[in-house]
Amino acid sequence: MDSSKVLSIVLAIAITILATLMVLFHDSGKQHLISPVNDSCIDVILNRTSIREYQDKPVEEEKIELLLRAAMAAPTAANKQPWAFIVVNDKDVLIRLSDSLPYAKMTAKAPLAIAVCGDMSKALEGDAQPYWVQDASAATQNLLLAAHALGLGAVWTGVYPIMDRVAAVQKIFNLPEHIIPLNVIPIGYPVKDQKPKDKWKPENIHYNGW
Repeated sequence: MDSSKVLSIVLAIAITILATLMVLFHDSGKQHLISPVNDSCIDVILNRTSIREYQDKPVEEEKIELLLRAAMAAPTAANKQPWAFIVVNDKDVLIRLSDSLPYAKMTAKAPLAIAVCGDMSKALEGDAQPYWVQDASAATQNLLLAAHALGLGAVWTGVYPIMDRVAAVQKIFNLPEHIIPLNVIPIGYPVKDQKPKDKWKPENIHYNGW
């Protein structure tokens, strides 16, 4: 085999390996490689589902960071990024959240929760301020998808706009007035596999008007 053929084979192998590893996160000039559980974005979106039962197993720090990186990669109006995240792995705090939020009882048995909040000091002003809800919701969806891709389970439990829930979470976390909790996301390794609901309904689609 001549040298040109050998070089072509080597280059082909190198390109294949490089393509396999081309999911990157950047941090201060450093590159972090990710090996997602599912390499198809569409599969992750279509197979994500709410998980409410978790194994008694901690979530690794590197996975927590990836969840937060994914959340902060969300679209945001005028690039304001009016969000803040509270990571909870203290059992007493998880139990307090469970006791205070009627639809977050599973938090008491979760190894981890992340509260997604809006930071009004970073939000748009005036009539545009409520866009923070859209921004923080987009961040939440990114977080949920990343959890599924990493083999974790999670569920969105709402806080805002029910003001007694908002006040309860603000008290638990001792939040300043300009920080508004949108939700609390319990996270952990699922006890069992759970199939997603089929939500595809063509009758909900309209073209060029109603």
